[in-house]
Amino acid sequence: MDVAETHFRDDLRLSEANILSVAEYLSGTIGYRTVGTKEHAEGDAWMVAQAKNAQKECERIVKDVHPGRNLECEVWRQEGSGKHRFDMMGYRLYKTYVDLTNIIIRVSNGTAAGKEHAILVNSHLDSTPPSPGAADDALPVGVMLECLRVLTHTKDWEPSHSIIFLFNNAEESLQDGSHLYATQHTTARTVRAVINLEAAGMQGPELLFQATSEEMVEAYAKVPRPYGTVLANDIFSSGIILSDTDFRQFEEYLNVTGVDMAVVGHSYFYHTQKDIVANIEPGVAQHMAENTLALLQHFTSPTSPLPSLISVTPHKPQIVYFTVLGRWFFKYTFSTASTLYLTLCGASFTFLSMVTQAPSTISVIKSHLPGMRNVLIGLVGSIISANVVALVMDKVMGKALSWYSREWFPIVLYGPAAVTGALLPQLLFFDAAQNSESITLRSVLLLFSTLAMIFQSLFQFGSSVFLFVPALAVFLMLLVNTALGGQHDEIPLRTYLVAGVVPLIIGAEVWCGTADVFVPLTGRMGEKAPAEYIIASMTAFIGFYTFPLSIPLAHRFGRKAIQVGVALFATITLASMAFMSMKHPFDSRHPKRVFVMHSENVTTGKVHINFAGADGSPTLAPLVTEMASKFGEVHRGPEYALSSVEMNDWNGDWDTLYPFSAFLTPYQIRLPDVDVKKRDANKFKVTAINNVIDAKAGTRSLTLQIDHPGVIWTVIAFDAHVLKWSLDDNPPPQFARHHIKEASFYGVNTWTVDLVMKLPDGDPEAGLKVHFVGTKESTQWPAKKSLKATGQGEGLQLLEDIHSWLKSHSDDSIDALLFGTVGGVTVV
Repeated sequence: MDVAETHFRDDLRLSEANILSVAEYLSGTIGYRTVGTKEHAEGDAWMVAQAKNAQKECERIVKDVHPGRNLECEVWRQEGSGKHRFDMMGYRLYKTYVDLTNIIIRVSNGTAAGKEHAILVNSHLDSTPPSPGAADDALPVGVMLECLRVLTHTKDWEPSHSIIFLFNNAEESLQDGSHLYATQHTTARTVRAVINLEAAGMQGPELLFQATSEEMVEAYAKVPRPYGTVLANDIFSSGIILSDTDFRQFEEYLNVTGVDMAVVGHSYFYHTQKDIVANIEPGVAQHMAENTLALLQHFTSPTSPLPSLISVTPHKPQIVYFTVLGRWFFKYTFSTASTLYLTLCGASFTFLSMVTQAPSTISVIKSHLPGMRNVLIGLVGSIISANVVALVMDKVMGKALSWYSREWFPIVLYGPAAVTGALLPQLLFFDAAQNSESITLRSVLLLFSTLAMIFQSLFQFGSSVFLFVPALAVFLMLLVNTALGGQHDEIPLRTYLVAGVVPLIIGAEVWCGTADVFVPLTGRMGEKAPAEYIIASMTAFIGFYTFPLSIPLAHRFGRKAIQVGVALFATITLASMAFMSMKHPFDSRHPKRVFVMHSENVTTGKVHINFAGADGSPTLAPLVTEMASKFGEVHRGPEYALSSVEMNDWNGDWDTLYPFSAFLTPYQIRLPDVDVKKRDANKFKVTAINNVIDAKAGTRSLTLQIDHPGVIWTVIAFDAHVLKWSLDDNPPPQFARHHIKEASFYGVNTWTVDLVMKLPDGDPEAGLKVHFVGTKESTQWPAKKSLKATGQGEGLQLLEDIHSWLKSHSDDSIDALLFGTVGGVTVV
């Protein structure tokens, strides 16, 4: 299908069908667009054709449809090479790329003034192994093309400022394409703000998960369907979520503000073979497109704030914002927040001073210490109890990740335990004579209002709003009770019914948003990550926040009722543990991720299958044991038996996935040797050229040249004290392990790096030991299944057999990255 023939029709309505047709063509017809592959080059050529067609359509409109309209479309295919440092997960990493490309369309009114300031909108054409990348990121590519079509066909739209549509072609190789644009393209200096479009899921509304100025939040508030919270911004900017987007490059190298928007619902298919158009929820594309179009119209209008953003640098926006029930978007400044929260805190103390006749603030606090103790020990008990259950499920029963297959399963498993833990310590401090119900309820108000004021005023923590709103609801209900003549020690049930609704709604929204991200994320955090305890603590904490009035309500009914509640929820906890222990963590909609690598070593001539998992469930060891018996060669001798492998910085087999490889739990089985030395040793090699020894200075300068025909995503790793290199001006100041990763366009077979290093122990004869490895372009399954019939792609048949076995053996509950690598060790 030629999408270009149908895409640019004269219709002013955004079409989800158009967007999905783009996603289908890229992910289905072209397929797996891993940087460096033939399919990646095909995606580049297709996008160039789309850009040229858009330009021709733009010219036709100006000439024949809307004569005299101030509209100009310019197209570039940028090609370039570069290097950049890319630290992630606490690892220092360097990237080099050769002849990578971007396709750029600038839409303006054709004047120099109209091109002086630009809004950049970005998506990426490439996909990552093992994914065809329908949502990530072909869907946003379709969104951008559709917005371009609608804007150019809108008769009255003449942009006061330009739009730069950047279709970058190397994001998954660690943001090389956006780095290339930001550092080398002529239009980059005109960019004043960025709209980055991403996808880490398949369902739900597009989420604003990062904004870097007040102006960008204000702009986003104008879109038809805003969805986002300051909490998401706080979480993402904290680094808790080990994820990143092109937004990083624009912020670092262009120093511009922007918004980062992504589809995040049902991220179980993120970076898997199941990222296909059929799994994208209807309405997702339309939602992202409508919001993106509104932003573009806003920033190109005569009243646009775009020119003023030239003086705005990226920063944490001093603005509170949140969505309620997915419909209403609220926002206000930090200064307003500080005033509101301080006012509520002061009003709360004044009110409680009046009703309790306490003469001072200190007296109010002292009189409510028992209540605050009840609330806090309830929270602590809730978290401890949930983690005890997590410990039992993980270490005793061997049922870690039993909740993984449903975002709400953690509530089933840890919810009853959290309630039990919150109620149990109340028995120690219940005091009927002291009317602990009213004291505890008022203490909820004191704690929430005070903490909201402190976090906002002292720490500028925008998420304090989630403490302020429940406190406001409790305060108003207590005020109403007093106004209606109620005694301060008598709490009507309507107080719980009305004041409890607010945290219930907000807590439910917080849970849905947080669980959408964190529950699937645990499936790729690695065996050593405390996933079970993270989810248990998250469930207990959010659950306590959602029902903060449960503690005073428990005190309302007395010690006996609390004892009954503890016994009831303890029983439910045991039942929940029994129920969840029978659940399998993975199914076809929530697959387990495994990594299968056919490895050939040109130095030793040995061939292995390397297996790895990225989660802490107990299912990996039995699975690889079965795989080894099915596909291994154990009958040849003990050296062919399955073995576990230590994962560290010196495990070069997995360097193509470095540093994500730190999350993997690897195993290995040996296959019969083949003559890989003869076949590949002279093809993929590392050599030293321009070699100069300065014995007096104790240094060696050289150029490492890596030749890799037919091999992509190459990595070299070595130990040295580097004094100077061509990667940047700041090499590590000591002897260290270095990893340099490469990505190049299809058919590019050589790259280099210049080094000046300290001679080890001053020995001029000492060589440099270099580990090298790369992915075979022709050995990726199912991306390269069309090559099997031609006899190309060593190991493809084996990878296909493993893939088929995994699907049938697991009832399609395993998603595997199946690829072939070649590597070795050399001393130069």
